[in-house]
Amino acid sequence: MSDATGITEFKPERFKAFVDAVVAIAMTLLILPLLEAVAEAAADRLTTLEFLTEHAGQLMSFVLSFVLIATFWLGHHRQYDEVQAVTRPLLWINVAWLATIVWLPVPTAMLGQMDTDPMQQVLYIGTLILTQVTTLAARLYLLRHPALTSASPDRIRHGVAADIAAMILFAIALGIAIAVGDQGYLALLLVMFTGVLARLLYRLRTRGSRRSGPARRNDSGTPAPPE
Repeated sequence: MSDATGITEFKPERFKAFVDAVVAIAMTLLILPLLEAVAEAAADRLTTLEFLTEHAGQLMSFVLSFVLIATFWLGHHRQYDEVQAVTRPLLWINVAWLATIVWLPVPTAMLGQMDTDPMQQVLYIGTLILTQVTTLAARLYLLRHPALTSASPDRIRHGVAADIAAMILFAIALGIAIAVGDQGYLALLLVMFTGVLARLLYRLRTRGSRRSGPARRNDSGTPAPPE
């Protein structure tokens, strides 16, 4: 359908259902390499303990990516729970978001089955950064089109700060991972500090806005002196 301005809008219910389905499929794909590994272990007559030991890397990568996708989906759900209409640009931003989610099982399989190298780390953590970039793009779009959501501009700005904070921490984690090597993925634990960094960024932005805001004027219409 189109609104009074002629902008095509889509019903958010079908959009959300589509997103949920794609995310569910992506999360399911994460387990497939482990299922194949179980079949191979059975053929080799490995014990359960031997299987868990030999495939510890796959198990770790599965849990890590499962939690990350679930976290991304929860954030997406909260954001779009307040969206009342989806325009074509917003739809394509979310298609890009979904592409990063669907791609994540590929570097996850690399992480679990291949030796660690810088390109693998770039593919894995870089995908997480791209997911956050598309999330940020959607928030900025909603900030410019407030009629599409019932969320207040201040609430959206808090989300923007959180997205930027997560991108910064993912980038730091990538640098550490490349420098450290095999154990570098543990640097992703830095994302636990997203909330702290987001609050700091928001406060810095708020202070900057106040300082650069228009000068107050007195009753005569001339700028008032600073207090």
